[in-house]
Amino acid sequence: MDPVTHAVLGASLAQVAGGRRLGRSAALVGAVAGVLPDADVFIRSATDPLVAVAAHRGFTHALAFVPVGALVAIITWLLRPAGRAGGRGWDLWLVAVLAYLSHVLLDAATSYGTQLLWPFSDHRAGWDWIAVVDPAFTLPLAAGLAWALRRRTAAPAVAGLACALAYLGLGIVQHGRAEAALRELAARRGHVPVRREVMPTLGNQLVWRTLYEHGGRIHSDRVRVGWTGDVSVREGWSLPLAGAADLTAAERARDTRGSFARFAWFSEHWVARSPADPTVLADMRYSLSAEAFDPIWGIRYTPPGAPAEVEWINRSRDRRIDLGGMWREIAGQ
Repeated sequence: MDPVTHAVLGASLAQVAGGRRLGRSAALVGAVAGVLPDADVFIRSATDPLVAVAAHRGFTHALAFVPVGALVAIITWLLRPAGRAGGRGWDLWLVAVLAYLSHVLLDAATSYGTQLLWPFSDHRAGWDWIAVVDPAFTLPLAAGLAWALRRRTAAPAVAGLACALAYLGLGIVQHGRAEAALRELAARRGHVPVRREVMPTLGNQLVWRTLYEHGGRIHSDRVRVGWTGDVSVREGWSLPLAGAADLTAAERARDTRGSFARFAWFSEHWVARSPADPTVLADMRYSLSAEAFDPIWGIRYTPPGAPAEVEWINRSRDRRIDLGGMWREIAGQ
């Protein structure tokens, strides 16, 4: 999720767990440990753009790396002479572990994919329970933390954490209902999905983007699951699944580093060619448009002799959120 949410969640957990012994230092170190896993964004290569793609949510987000990542708390404590007494360095490390762990688990609850089991597995966990930005999750946490720090009591932070946990639990329920709607939609079409995925849309738990594979094509729709049980479907589009066998001769000749296989692994094999530019092999999980597939990112093979064999196409900055349209969709209008 976004860095603010990670910082607030880490600080809240640390303050509740260690605020009585450590004071506000617990929240400070919890905030640092809560955002530290995203230091992997600085890992990149000038000649291979997929290095950065593979590194983000990689080893720094692994469960095995949590104790190592939490050492930043010990370093922070040792830099303060007053912090060396009374065994508080150990207490600080424990709250840092808790905050660091909250980051990797919360990221796994989104759709992007997190390598929780590195180095034993390169599986990208993505539980699809919550969007990468959701104020309904973040704001209660922030309010509870601010109140707890001001009043020097853990109760408001506990309340904020309880609200966040309840909201995440509701997301699990909504995800299950949206998945059931997807199965029903596919059955009405006479399709038997080879695989499927249901992802929350930005900032809500009502509208979900669905994908399933049938007959060599990826079908994408949007499903609204109301609080009272009503379900509505906004039928979308389908595109041919792009696999390694579908690369052109020129693309196969350039694929000396296995770029397609690495991109397909990152995209969980939801890969199709962009309708607007077939030279772009795109991740169908994310689209700039709700009406048609307009990919946010993908790869394009470069001409022979270029330093990098693929170009990373990232159109995140082109995203323009229609708040009115988004609200109408959430409201079921």
